[in-house]
Amino acid sequence: MALAVLAALGTATVPLAVAVAQQPGALPPSAAQAAQRLREEQAELERLRAERQELETRMRRLQTNARDVSAERANLERQAQATSRVVRSLDQQLGSLLAEVENVNQSLARTQDELALKRATLRRRVGEIYKRGPLYTVEALLSAESFGALVARYKYLHLVAQRDRALVKRVEALSGQISAQRFLLVRLRTDMEVNRKTKAEEEARLRRLELARGRTLAQIQQQQKQAEDRLRQVQRDEQRLAGVIAALEDARKRAEARPNAAPATRSLTTADLGKLDWPVDGTIVYRWGRLMNPNSATSIRWNGVGIGAPAGTPVRAVASGEVALAEVTGTYGMMVILQHGGGSYSIYASLQAANVRRGQKVNKGDVIGTVGQSDPDLPPRLHFEMRVNNGVSVDPLEWLRRQR
Repeated sequence: MALAVLAALGTATVPLAVAVAQQPGALPPSAAQAAQRLREEQAELERLRAERQELETRMRRLQTNARDVSAERANLERQAQATSRVVRSLDQQLGSLLAEVENVNQSLARTQDELALKRATLRRRVGEIYKRGPLYTVEALLSAESFGALVARYKYLHLVAQRDRALVKRVEALSGQISAQRFLLVRLRTDMEVNRKTKAEEEARLRRLELARGRTLAQIQQQQKQAEDRLRQVQRDEQRLAGVIAALEDARKRAEARPNAAPATRSLTTADLGKLDWPVDGTIVYRWGRLMNPNSATSIRWNGVGIGAPAGTPVRAVASGEVALAEVTGTYGMMVILQHGGGSYSIYASLQAANVRRGQKVNKGDVIGTVGQSDPDLPPRLHFEMRVNNGVSVDPLEWLRRQR
């Protein structure tokens, strides 16, 4: 029997420990619950990272397209919030890992104490069996004085053998449990190191986002100031243009009021509404009316439309008339004003060059200049205005053909 016990101790303990180490799923209930909780937290962390990845993709798309600083700043805000949530999630995971490490350490200490006691008991039992010899069981049975005593001794020896086998199995189970707990402890400590490293990276990312957010805010403030300065300059240029139109109207009215003045002729009438050819083929950059600047709280009123076209594209007169102005005028850049009689004017600005001079007569369709770029924040375009009824600004698209 002693040989059987020693064989059990020598062959069963090591393979069981190896099996537990190879199958970390065979863990105590508390460890399994902790593993489930960590999996749930890891899933939440992956969700947060996916959200941030989508925000970063949108940021790259914003930077690739025309820069919209307000949208970029809002995206940075959302990225910073997502990264903050990732850091908080990592903090929660770290707390869970620390608590589980403490639990595993305590459980490991209790298991090691119990194993030490069980092994001491098992060594004592093996020693007793060895001292009595391999035939002690047979001698005890044969020395019984009666059949009843034989049965009693057999039952007692059977119980002793059962207790010894239970002791061996408990030692094996405790050895396996210690192996599993040590495996879990190593894994938890590895996870803690990964968690701390990831958290440091996320905190560094958050600091970079905060710096980028500060730079973007400064850029927005600078752009807002530039927009406000340009708006004031545009307003001054508009007032100057209004003064030029008013002066032209005064001169026209005085000329028409002179004795023996020739009857005034008009090359633009209401019959031309929706029938004029476009001065240049292109796409609409902005429309007539008041528009808000998306990068600031300012607004600007356009008295004309912007027609985008490659620089150098010929610009044609929409109707016959006389060149009333052909010069550079502030934010309008090179500008040509055609006077069509009866208080009607067409204005062509942001030109690269003018092919006409003041006082020159032009016919409908004549080339008066080429498309340029007076505003670096806008693509090359023709700024086109229509002024009718004593120089009042109207929507040019109402006068141009609908077909594009």
